[in-house]
Amino acid sequence: MVDAIGFMQLMNAMAEISRGSDQPSILPVWRRELLSARNPPQITCNHREFEQVEDIKEWETIISSNGDMIQQSFFFGSTEIASLRSLIQLGEEEEYTRFELITACLWYCLAKALQLSPEKQVRMYCMVNGRGRFNPPIPVGYYGNVISSPAAVITVKKLFEEPFEYAVKLIKKAKGETMGEYMRSLADLMVIKGRPLTTRAWSFLVSKVSRIGFRNVDFGWGNALYGGLIGGDEFGELTLMDYENANGEEGVLVPLSLPANAMERFAKEFDDFLPKPKSTYKYRVAKTKT
Repeated sequence: MVDAIGFMQLMNAMAEISRGSDQPSILPVWRRELLSARNPPQITCNHREFEQVEDIKEWETIISSNGDMIQQSFFFGSTEIASLRSLIQLGEEEEYTRFELITACLWYCLAKALQLSPEKQVRMYCMVNGRGRFNPPIPVGYYGNVISSPAAVITVKKLFEEPFEYAVKLIKKAKGETMGEYMRSLADLMVIKGRPLTTRAWSFLVSKVSRIGFRNVDFGWGNALYGGLIGGDEFGELTLMDYENANGEEGVLVPLSLPANAMERFAKEFDDFLPKPKSTYKYRVAKTKT
C-alpha cells in the first residue's frame, strides 16, 4: 500500500499534529489511477527481475549447507566510502553514489562468501523510488508504492574478474533504466502476467532508507534516538540505513543475515576488499545471533 517515503509522510503528519498543527504540511494524495496499467497493456521494457531461473534446489542447498542463520551489521563511514572510491578510475570516482559503491561491494563479498560457481548468473535487485521519474512527476503527497526493483545481472566469474568499477556501472545502469516508460511497462506486466513475484534464487535485493528521515520524526520530545529497520533477518535482503557508530561517526549501516559459515567468509572478504589496514575496522562490525 505504501513505500518508505509514503510511510514517512504519515509519520511526519502525525508528528506535526502532535506538536499542535491543524493539518499536515503535506496533504495526502490518493490518486492510485496514476499508476494503473495502460489500455491495452504492453510490456515495452526488459524486466530481468522476473526472469525464470534454473537450479533453485542447488541455491537452497548452498544456503542450508552453510549452517544456521546469524545476523551481523556492517558499517560504511567516510573512510570506507573513500576506500571504495579509490578503486574507481581516477576522475570518475565522484560519478557514483554511496548506494552504488556499497551495493557493488556487498554483491562481490556475498558471491565470494557463498562460494558460488563461476558460471552462475547472480542478480542484484536495486529498489528505486520512481516518484521523480515520470513526466509530469507524481504529485507531492502521493503516499502509495512507487518502487521498482530493476536487476543488475552478471556471471560470478565476470564479477570476480572485472574491476570493481564494472559492477558499480551495472548497478548505476540498472537504476538509470527505471524512468517513466519502465514504470508504465512494469504496471502493464503486472496485469499481463498476473502479478508475478521477483526471482529470489541466485539473487540479492538492496534498498536504501538512509536520508529518508526516520530519525528526524519529532512528536514533541525531540528527534528519535534510532529510526529504521529492526534487523536484516531475511536472507538476501540488504537495507542501507542511517547510523551513528560508537565513535559518533555518521554513516550507513547494513544489517545482514547469512548462514554462519558464509558470514565468517563475508566478514573476511569485507575486510580484505577495502584497501586499508584491517585493524582500523575491527570496531565497525557488530555480531548478534538470531
